[in-house]
Amino acid sequence: MRKDASAQTEDHVYGLVSVLYHALQGAETYEKYVDDAERAGDDELVRFFEQCRDQENERASRAKQLLVERIDERAGEGEDDDDDGDI
Repeated sequence: MRKDASAQTEDHVYGLVSVLYHALQGAETYEKYVDDAERAGDDELVRFFEQCRDQENERASRAKQLLVERIDERAGEGEDDDDDGDI
């Protein structure tokens, strides 16, 4: 049963890493769109693309936070296993 829980955790970690990656990629892409809209002089599109970029950056930050928490939890579990007296 423990093996299934570990695999499930790894799936969640993979999902967080994937969201983090794609959010950062999206933010980078939106930044290019901001530059294009600025060159075109379209302030409405600049604001829109900036909002999109900011949302992606917020998503990336949240994914990073959740990822760190889960990595810390797993590290803590590993430390508990060492306290079993098995050497």
